[in-house]
Amino acid sequence: MAFPTLHLRAETKPLEHRSALTPSTTKSLLDAGYPVNVERSILRIFDDSDFEKVGATLIPEGSWPEAPADHLIVGLKELPEEGFPLKHTHVQFAHCYKGQSGWQTVLARFTRGGGTLLDLEFLQDEMGRRVAAFGFHAGFAGAALAVQAWAWQLTHQGERLPGVKPYTSEDSLLSDIRHSMQEGEKKVGRTPKALVIGALGRCGRGAVDALQKLGIPDENITKWDLPETSAKPGPYKEILDVDIFVNCIYLSDPIPPFIEPSSLNSSSRTLSVVCDVSCDTTNPHNPIPIYTINTTFSDPTVPVEVTDGPPLTVISIDHLPSLMPREASEAFSSALLPSLLSLKDRHSTSVWIGAEKLFNEKVATLPEEVLREANGHA
Repeated sequence: MAFPTLHLRAETKPLEHRSALTPSTTKSLLDAGYPVNVERSILRIFDDSDFEKVGATLIPEGSWPEAPADHLIVGLKELPEEGFPLKHTHVQFAHCYKGQSGWQTVLARFTRGGGTLLDLEFLQDEMGRRVAAFGFHAGFAGAALAVQAWAWQLTHQGERLPGVKPYTSEDSLLSDIRHSMQEGEKKVGRTPKALVIGALGRCGRGAVDALQKLGIPDENITKWDLPETSAKPGPYKEILDVDIFVNCIYLSDPIPPFIEPSSLNSSSRTLSVVCDVSCDTTNPHNPIPIYTINTTFSDPTVPVEVTDGPPLTVISIDHLPSLMPREASEAFSSALLPSLLSLKDRHSTSVWIGAEKLFNEKVATLPEEVLREANGHA
């Protein structure tokens, strides 16, 4: 079977410096026989020249809509909200399979254009495990930001944590936040205590790794997973007794809340920063029902109204891995590479068969009037 051309599109979301392909994974694809076109990008953490050096063909930014229909468009985040039909097969995160706002419009664009969505979030191996995910670096970045917020609240009382920008490397992130943590420790004479729920998953392992690399001793890091949360339902007083709580669970079913809002108004509460890496902000079963909005890199924290105890803030950024785009991209793209290498046989490869089957199932749930409209515009 002929090798399809892969077209890496430039990301358009502000501050999105990650990339689905890296120079190293691009070289592997080229060596295997895949032609790879790479859109120029001023946002991407990797220089255009790095892709050119390994043999990729550089093309203009935003040129993917005009690419031949048989080219496979590879990206990360959602496409811009435009109305033209989608004729290509897209490999990306689309965030439209769980009933999110605007999901019908997104899927209808594929129906109108005859294109296909192979959603990165739902690429699974034969054991039902995701083949690639950003969870580790989401947890890592979230825990690190939570430590920075803890220190900031101690050293800048009454001021909200200012905006943050992606770091060029993990080392630069750790160096910056380690310095902030040391300043906070001077104020209280101790190292912060943290609790991570979901500590055995990808996200939780990343959170624990960040806390350890920042110099927080193991005895100050409480690690919970299913054995602890299934032994007794929430809410958990233990969360109130640490400085930092990092939530890393994957919420699939309703569960009792981890925190009871009324319990926060206590002089005995130590908790001052919550990082909800899971970001189930609008989920009616959000186990942390103390905030209602997502935060951003430009405004990382949202205050929680409390009448007693220390100030309390929440971090709920939904693209945390972008804080360390180089490491996050390398890890994700390397994990995705074996599946990408099988794209020439995607109609006989389980990971891609499953992704296309799911796409067709989701399209079949579109309301009839949406399908009629889509077919009328096809």
